Amino acid sequence: MIKPVGSDVLKPLFVYDPEQHHALMREAETLPQILISSQAAGNAVMMGGGYFSPLTGFMNLADALSVAETMRTTDGLFFPVPILCLLEDVEAIRGAARIALRDPNMEGHPVLAVMDVEAIEPVSDAQMALMTEKVYRTLDPEHPGVAAFNGQGRHAVSGPIQVLHFSYFQDDFPDTFRTAVEIRNEIAERGWKRIVAFQTRNPMHLAHEELCHMAMDRLDCDGLVIHMLLGKLKAGDIPAPVRDASIRKMVELYFAPNSAMVTGYGFDMLYAGPREAVLHAYFRQNMGATHFIIGRDHAGVGDYYGAFDAQTIFEDEVPEGAMEIEIFKADHTAYSKKLNRVVMMCEAPDHTKEDFVLLSGTKVRELLGSGIAPPPEFSRPEVARILMDYYQSLD
Repeated sequence: MIKPVGSDVLKPLFVYDPEQHHALMREAETLPQILISSQAAGNAVMMGGGYFSPLTGFMNLADALSVAETMRTTDGLFFPVPILCLLEDVEAIRGAARIALRDPNMEGHPVLAVMDVEAIEPVSDAQMALMTEKVYRTLDPEHPGVAAFNGQGRHAVSGPIQVLHFSYFQDDFPDTFRTAVEIRNEIAERGWKRIVAFQTRNPMHLAHEELCHMAMDRLDCDGLVIHMLLGKLKAGDIPAPVRDASIRKMVELYFAPNSAMVTGYGFDMLYAGPREAVLHAYFRQNMGATHFIIGRDHAGVGDYYGAFDAQTIFEDEVPEGAMEIEIFKADHTAYSKKLNRVVMMCEAPDHTKEDFVLLSGTKVRELLGSGIAPPPEFSRPEVARILMDYYQSLD
């Protein structure tokens, strides 16, 4: 199986030993407490599950700035984006050597992790702007990722962590949430050697489904891991339980047995386009995928990024040899009326726009909200039914 990034073995930060876990939970109640941001909580969950291996905790300011500029820490460790615990108010933990991090996304704010505090550093506006510009390629406060990143606070609390909980992800999505450790184990149990991963924050329509089949065929893969984001999205995106149900129905009906896994991970979407695409590839290698599909405007939002920036960054900016996972570069896929099948649009040069079945997101939402299924060339009827039920429930 493919090795994790930067290490021979995966290094999850979740405390699995029951006695040690219990002791840490007891200790956490005696420690100075701090309520962290949703983004920091997502970082802790990802480190806990081994997705961000070999990181041992939250980065200090020097490492975060170095990663933003060069995708390497000051010690040379490759990582695509700063992994920070940014706070507005640190008075409750000032001078503390060890603290408990509380979860902002669950009722009662349970302890998420215990941290050994190595530094509490003020972050200047100029430093925040540098990191924002490098990671998001814009300083526009209307960009949802920029707004979330800059809304956390101006103190970076760094140090190694021991993760004690996977937030609401494990509780709310017991059949879907999986750690990198668990996915690696299941891949091994299934006997897969070549595995392609597909990232999604949306339901999968026919074009997505066929893109996955295309990638599996062309790469000669044994299996597909559909890996959906279960964390916070922007307003208007379809909730995770609805996406989960629609994707499971599609796999059940249109994929061969033992050819596809439906899984999810706990993290808030950054909408950072190219940089987030590299992060997505990073943790897909850690979960055991040998290949990863990246299409047009991967992890983008609005018009902030070029259509293929998330592909070219791997050639232009990612340090050579930093990752072993291979990228499957995909163009927009759509149903061809001429060929009566889904194709990559770049592979049909004799087609005009009118030769494809193309529907805007707005048009699809209008149809679903009116109880009208999109045409079968766009969406499987069984998937459309789940989505129609959701949109009609909003009325």
